[in-house]
Amino acid sequence: MKADNTKLLRRALLVIGGAFVFTFALVPVYRIACEKVFGIKLAQGPAGEQKVVGMRADTQRIVTVEFDGTVNSSLPWGFHPNQASMRVHPGELNSATYWAKNESDRPIVGNAAPAISPNTASGYFNKTECFCFTQQLLQAGEARQMPVRFIVDPALPADVKTITLSYTFYQNDVATDALAPPPKPLAAQSTPVSSDTTSLAASISPTHSR
Repeated sequence: MKADNTKLLRRALLVIGGAFVFTFALVPVYRIACEKVFGIKLAQGPAGEQKVVGMRADTQRIVTVEFDGTVNSSLPWGFHPNQASMRVHPGELNSATYWAKNESDRPIVGNAAPAISPNTASGYFNKTECFCFTQQLLQAGEARQMPVRFIVDPALPADVKTITLSYTFYQNDVATDALAPPPKPLAAQSTPVSSDTTSLAASISPTHSR
């Protein structure tokens, strides 16, 4: 019996461990699928000042930056870029905006996952300010303009004429659930005393001598 319990415990641990590894493996698998299959590079964090401070504008060159925006099916938001594309000079600081609206009747926290395509342009597209760097809280029915500021590195390969900046908004379930108020304690309910119980109590109460 003890041996059977030991085997069962080992199997349970293996299943839990496998699920743990599989969950974390989804991130690199997703990254590989985006980069190798679709040619889309997942964008990194904000560009450091040291990386962009020395850049000089190349006014002889124009690069088209296209914008795209979608939401995950579980997020009841509207979300889209305010401009379809921009023609920019590498080395210049540019600004674009996206529009987002919480179309539900409750506050929701979302996170935007950015991506850059083609893959070869990912290291040359520098975001200095972006709503994707932090969680975004929208109250029920709230709409907001969300800015992004970026610089295209003048060292961008000459054969890259167009860069696409895409965002997908996902619901942050943990942060959203934390917004919900704690459940109210149940009010104490008094149990009505039946007539039978009252009669029983009277029958067992001590009698008083006269």
